Amino acid sequence: MALESSLLPVPSEIVMPFSGYLASTGRFHLLLAATAGAIGCNIGSTFIYWLGATGGRAFAEKWGPYILITRAKLDRVDRYFERWGSATIFFTRLLPMIPVVVSFPAGIARMNIWKFELYTFAGCWIWCFALSWLGFAFGRAWKSQPWVKSAIHYFDVAIIIAVVLALAWLGWRLARRKPREA
Repeated sequence: MALESSLLPVPSEIVMPFSGYLASTGRFHLLLAATAGAIGCNIGSTFIYWLGATGGRAFAEKWGPYILITRAKLDRVDRYFERWGSATIFFTRLLPMIPVVVSFPAGIARMNIWKFELYTFAGCWIWCFALSWLGFAFGRAWKSQPWVKSAIHYFDVAIIIAVVLALAWLGWRLARRKPREA
C-alpha cells in the first residue's frame, strides 16, 4: 500500500482484497489487515507530500507554464487547501486512483502535516477495510458456496477468450497495414 501511495502501479484493488481473503483463511486478522494497509498508505502519501513540500512549488513554478500551471493557479491551490484540504484528503482516499495524486498538491500548499496524516489515515482505513472485507466475504463464499468456484472458472475462460480475440484482432490489424514507402 505504501508503494501505491508513492505513485507506483501496485493497485490497492488487488492487494487489499487478497489480504481480506487471507483473513478469511485465518492467516490475517481483518481489522489488522485494514490497519496495516492504512499505515502503508500513510507512509507512501507522506513521501509524496514531502516531495511537494520540499521542492514541488519551485518545480511547478519553473516547469508549470509548459503544462498550463501558473503562479495564480498555485496560489489558488494554497487557498483551496487552507479551506478544504482536510475534506479533500479524506474523501479522495475513498475513491480509486485519485488518492495517489492529491498528496503532492497538499505538500505544495504545505497543508498542516498532522491534519494531512489524520485524514489520510481515516480515509485510507475505510477504503482498505472495504476492500479487505470484500476479499474476506469472497474467501468465505469460496469455501461454503460451490457455485462460486464454478463461476470463477467460467470467468477465467471468458478472460482467456477475450485476450485471445484481442491478440488476434491486433495481429490482423498489423497484417493489414501497408508498408510505408521510403
